[in-house]
Amino acid sequence: MIRITIAAAALLGTSLSVHAAGGDLATQPIALDRLEIGQGDTGFGVSVSEYQMQTGQAYSLQINAVGWHECNWEAPSFFKNAWLRKIEAGGMEIKVPSLNELEMSSDGEAELYFVPIRPGTYKWGCRGLEDRGLTGVFIVQ
Repeated sequence: MIRITIAAAALLGTSLSVHAAGGDLATQPIALDRLEIGQGDTGFGVSVSEYQMQTGQAYSLQINAVGWHECNWEAPSFFKNAWLRKIEAGGMEIKVPSLNELEMSSDGEAELYFVPIRPGTYKWGCRGLEDRGLTGVFIVQ
């Protein structure tokens, strides 16, 4: 099938470019801007509400709860469409195939290492507090 496609492209005088990732996708992740949850006088602000990413690129994201509201941070659609390499929290590495939520008190922090595998716009937020501003999106291209 590939030979036919290349031959057809050659006959039509068009070029066919093939993009393939090389090497270990988990090494040298790009550090995204730190996400601080619970900023501001009300404790319902976030430091970054939108993250832009590319499929096939490794990323790390540090999440810090800085307010006084407990946050059950969720991004279910995103984590169904990303490869989760590990989570670092509490002085240890946690290696799991998927993530449902991070439950954080006012001093919680975690760092996520992942590779987005499917393009899309995916919401994240603190369950039950999205309407108060504790929400954002991952945009993967």
